[in-house]
Amino acid sequence: MSETTELTSQYSAQVTGDLERNLKEQERLSGEIEALQAQLAALRHDHTVLVNIQQALGVSATTAAPEPVATVPAARQKAAGASNTAKKSPAAGKRTGKKAAKAAAAPSASPTLVDLVREHLAGQNEPRSAAEIATALGQQHPKRTIRTTVVRTTLEGLVARSQAQRTKQGSSVFYTAADPTQPASAETESQPEPANP
Repeated sequence: MSETTELTSQYSAQVTGDLERNLKEQERLSGEIEALQAQLAALRHDHTVLVNIQQALGVSATTAAPEPVATVPAARQKAAGASNTAKKSPAAGKRTGKKAAKAAAAPSASPTLVDLVREHLAGQNEPRSAAEIATALGQQHPKRTIRTTVVRTTLEGLVARSQAQRTKQGSSVFYTAADPTQPASAETESQPEPANP
């Protein structure tokens, strides 16, 4: 009888220790995930800025990679490639003259994707996912190629500039236009997700 009690107390102590280690590991990993998500959001914002600069310089869209990738090293590599292209384009503009001027004027004729996404969000009453927004914009602008991943990157850039708000419902992410009466979208981000034990 005493052996059973001793074994029970040993197992109980072991399980308690394992639970504590498990919770600490969950907290550590959650912190790392949040830090990585912040880094990824910053990279996506940088990518959006670089793409806008590239468009303003009149560089052909075919020279850029078709869509951003989720891995951080590849995103850095792509951002570096876009900045190299942007650095080279002024010399190319000097050589082509009138063609460069036409290309630089072209983006002003049609709204940028950032403008389209911002206007679409402003006209919505309910939160929308990146896929829903991409589909709607694709239907409204059939001549433009609108990819969900690029729309998501654009949305993240708007969130970073407090021009849109991000909310999570389960594993899904939804976006709304920023409410001008509220200070910033940080409130939505600061609420921690309930941890599943």
